[in-house]
Amino acid sequence: MIHVTIFENDHGECIGFQTEGHAEYSEAGQDIVCAAVSILVINTINAIDLYTDEEASLISDEESGMISWNLQQRPSAGTELLLNTMILGLRQMADDDNYAEYIQLNFEEV
Repeated sequence: MIHVTIFENDHGECIGFQTEGHAEYSEAGQDIVCAAVSILVINTINAIDLYTDEEASLISDEESGMISWNLQQRPSAGTELLLNTMILGLRQMADDDNYAEYIQLNFEEV
């Protein structure tokens, strides 16, 4: 199962997230759940890096499926939009009866 934790500040804004694990929906290279989560997360990180001036830390480990990404400050409007779009996609997967057992989405105030 993929565990995703969204870190929120006291204003309810996403200021980071961490993924861990593998979906195990199918064998490696054929796992559409793992691929979908990876695309959402990696595309969001890349878009924030390309289209905003945000400073963030990134740690990843492909073997364990861990990606830890954290902003150094409150998100700009553009970054908040991109993060909310990622969260929307993850939430839709976690709420879908076909995929709910492969992804767990949690929110944590930090």
